[in-house]
Amino acid sequence: MDTKILLENGTNELEILEFTLAGNSYGINVAKIREIIPYQAVTPVPNAHPSVEGVFMPRDQMITAIDLKNCLQRGQSEPHGLFIITNFNLLNIAFHVDTVIGIHRVSWTEIIKPDTTISSTEDGISTGIIKKNGKLIIILDFEKIVTDINPETGLKVAEIDEMGARSRNNTPILIAEDSALLNKLIVESLRRAGYVNTTHTENGQQAWDQLTLWKSAGTIEKNCQCVITDIEMPQMDGHRLTKLIKDDDDLKHIPVIIFSSLINTEMRRKGEQLGADAQLTKPEIGNLVRTIDQVLDISSKGDE
Repeated sequence: MDTKILLENGTNELEILEFTLAGNSYGINVAKIREIIPYQAVTPVPNAHPSVEGVFMPRDQMITAIDLKNCLQRGQSEPHGLFIITNFNLLNIAFHVDTVIGIHRVSWTEIIKPDTTISSTEDGISTGIIKKNGKLIIILDFEKIVTDINPETGLKVAEIDEMGARSRNNTPILIAEDSALLNKLIVESLRRAGYVNTTHTENGQQAWDQLTLWKSAGTIEKNCQCVITDIEMPQMDGHRLTKLIKDDDDLKHIPVIIFSSLINTEMRRKGEQLGADAQLTKPEIGNLVRTIDQVLDISSKGDE
């Protein structure tokens, strides 16, 4: 199956691959997928997490196989089906699924964010739900699934402490991140790094609404001198947010840092074309702080 369908930059659209587990439909952003291959026998790893089936080596590259059915508490997968091989957070991981249905091109505005009756804000593994062909497709939070299996793959908050003592900095920073847990961790990490003046929003639309409100009030410089944005977010994604900022004569001077698990060659090219000032993959919280230091210094020099 071709998973290299390219979308235009900043259109606020994405492509969702629909797959099944135990008769239910789930989805993954096509941008995370390297390829889809038939199930292959794996070598079990001693003392591994129960959801880790083992490892295998297609094309001489070691890949960890995760039993997605086990992760979702739907039982144990049989030795057949498909592997969806993904790349995000600098990791190559294969997720074992039953079948693949196809690809749906949708707008982020079509994605419904699950409420607390489905999952708690910080513990849920669903990032959204879409309705296609009369059925609901649950989009899974693959980053959280992997982090739950191995917390070392998540934000490396300890990197902040390794940077040593830092002075307090009141420069206002706007954050757009739909994961409540990651939003909290990013804000806490920036505070530990000295950046104490942060405004956090749940998606690109909320961030854009806040920026336009400050713009109308003439208080942009007081409230926002840097934007940090994820890419995958309901209502409006980070690429669309970046495009809107950089196309606005009153806002385009604001540095935009894309902080996402999806940064690869193709995504980096898209971000550059949209005018992003920097792009970092999500585990690199220490590099995020150093990049903020850099772009704010560059920004201040440019205003002299």
